[in-house]
Amino acid sequence: MSRKGLSPFLAEGTGDVPPFFPTTYVGGRVGATTFATAKRQRPPRAPMHLITDPWHFEFMQRAFIVATLAAVVCAVVGVYVVLKGLAFMGDAIAHSSLAGMAASFALGGSVLWGAIAWVAPASLAITYLSRRARLLLDTTIGIIYAAGFALGLVIISRQDSYATDLFSFLFGNVLGVSWTDVAIVAAVAAAILAIIAALYKELLFATYDGAMAAASGIPVRAMEYLLPLLIGFTAVASLKTVGIVLVLALLVTPAATARLLARRLPAMVLVSVLAAWAAVIAGLYLSYHLDLPSGPAIVLVSTAIFLAALLLSPSRGLLRRRPGISIPVP
Repeated sequence: MSRKGLSPFLAEGTGDVPPFFPTTYVGGRVGATTFATAKRQRPPRAPMHLITDPWHFEFMQRAFIVATLAAVVCAVVGVYVVLKGLAFMGDAIAHSSLAGMAASFALGGSVLWGAIAWVAPASLAITYLSRRARLLLDTTIGIIYAAGFALGLVIISRQDSYATDLFSFLFGNVLGVSWTDVAIVAAVAAAILAIIAALYKELLFATYDGAMAAASGIPVRAMEYLLPLLIGFTAVASLKTVGIVLVLALLVTPAATARLLARRLPAMVLVSVLAAWAAVIAGLYLSYHLDLPSGPAIVLVSTAIFLAALLLSPSRGLLRRRPGISIPVP
């Protein structure tokens, strides 16, 4: 990313970043001469400053806000994705959104608006083609996935800063979000959560038993079109946080963790939200203190939480106590 793109939070004298703060930025993280150099030039800090230091910078405040919004909406929608077995759909829609992001970027617009403009028709096309052409759902998902991603690569390859822009799209740029980006993500997240709250009963029945839901008068076909739309817009909400490549982890891993620890849907949603929120907060702290790329750090923390649940879950954990087998003695 260019210095101009970072000027909102790297310009000297703004009160956001100290004047000595270097200005290199690579792949969704501040580079090796930034956080590390800044911390070396500071006097020793008390342990509490490990928690408070990142909040002194406005770009970190924006990162915490947008990452939390993305975590909450991904965790809620991710529960339905895991229960319905639609993980590949989330990954495909996120990758295909590169076409909309690249087109908007080439025209000088917001990449978030470009992604939103793409995922709506792409999500609907997946379900429509599957039903009308009588193709398996994963077949149409693969077609949209490949076509959108390839189109995005072609558009980006025509830009001057091809490698840098592609890296930012693929792996996220949460430390470079603007307040406008925060507002867009907040609006998308609020709309998704409002729809899920309003249609909770319908989504619940359609998720667990589509045939019974249809017999009960629930518009199952409408739910089949709605859920891919929700998945698509959720992917857009998290693109700035973890990027196209890693969005699937934020969408699926916290929900899979919840699946191991809870049985009822409300409890699964709560556990999923807590796991996702813990992952983004811990990941951003690790990114700040260890100078790691923020998106991968968030994903690795989320994976660690899942592994802990996989080992220690009372009902499904690999290390749980199994009842012994009693052998009758004659």
